[in-house]
Amino acid sequence: MQIPCFEHTMGFNDRWLMAIGIPLASVMISLLLFHGAYEQGNWQYLLVCIPMSVVYTSIFWFSLRKIYQYVKLRFRELSDIHKRMAWMFGAFIVLFAVVDISLHAFFDWLLPEHVGGAAQPSPIVKFIATLIMSSLVITVYEALSFYIQLQRSVAEKAQLERQNVESQLEGLRNQVNPHFLFNSLNTLTYLIPEDSDKAVRFVQQLSKVYRYVLESRDSKIIPLSEELAFLKSYIFLLKERFGDNLHIDLRGLDPKAHTAIVPLTLQMLFENAIKHNVLSTEKPLRIEVFAENGHLVVRNNLQRKNQVMDSTGVGLQNIKDRYRILAHGEVDVIVSREYFTVILPVIDVENSVTFVR
Repeated sequence: MQIPCFEHTMGFNDRWLMAIGIPLASVMISLLLFHGAYEQGNWQYLLVCIPMSVVYTSIFWFSLRKIYQYVKLRFRELSDIHKRMAWMFGAFIVLFAVVDISLHAFFDWLLPEHVGGAAQPSPIVKFIATLIMSSLVITVYEALSFYIQLQRSVAEKAQLERQNVESQLEGLRNQVNPHFLFNSLNTLTYLIPEDSDKAVRFVQQLSKVYRYVLESRDSKIIPLSEELAFLKSYIFLLKERFGDNLHIDLRGLDPKAHTAIVPLTLQMLFENAIKHNVLSTEKPLRIEVFAENGHLVVRNNLQRKNQVMDSTGVGLQNIKDRYRILAHGEVDVIVSREYFTVILPVIDVENSVTFVR
């Protein structure tokens, strides 16, 4: 089996870790093994031992790194940590024996006068010191690997959540087509024989509504000016359908150049208000849209229909999810005895995200 590169296996590049860790570990190993020479100030001896410590540490580091990569490929899951640690401990025993014997023989041949002196550490001290440093190195690698894996899991979960919300949005957009089109065509059927000019205007506004739905299909946010222009066409169609049973008040909505909104939010809130409230000559439904404290407020008088089943609240929850995930904002819903109010955050495009077309 061909082993992939370390960065591909672990999810991060460890060059910076080796650049810092090897010199630091070498110093700590030399302090642990040759503390007697440091206390005696035997710098002639230390000038030989410190480079030996660097070589010793480097060989151990690279060897353990390679072994850890292989073990990580074999036991990938977080629950396999005990297996990885058991393998690494066994590998350390073998590696320590091979490296210690080999390097001791090499330095004995290269510098016989500096090896085997009084300051030479015992094998037990050397084993314990090396085990401590190796354990710290593997712990760092394991912690970094866990952190990267956790970050990936969080990102994947967020991506799946985003895709789910976008899928729900697509479903809601598709629902606009048959239901709204059916009602609009019924209204048009009555308008054509009564007022052909008004019927023409009705068709023009209907085409604007559906053109906006199609153009905003792939947009996460939309300029507020475009949403309000669409809303006026949508209101024209609603007024032709409901007449004086529906009163709509838009005020203080001059959009700023860099403000935006999640598309079709206002249409969904209007549809929600019409769906759940009585509209009649005696009890007209009043929907207000106005700006307040940097937010967009949609409010309607509360006169609920006598429904057999309670509302599921899926549409409103979808709006909340869309703002939280797509626009990183929170939607507030306030229900009183008289009003149902939804407060939408207006998105500052310059300080957040850009339009996606």
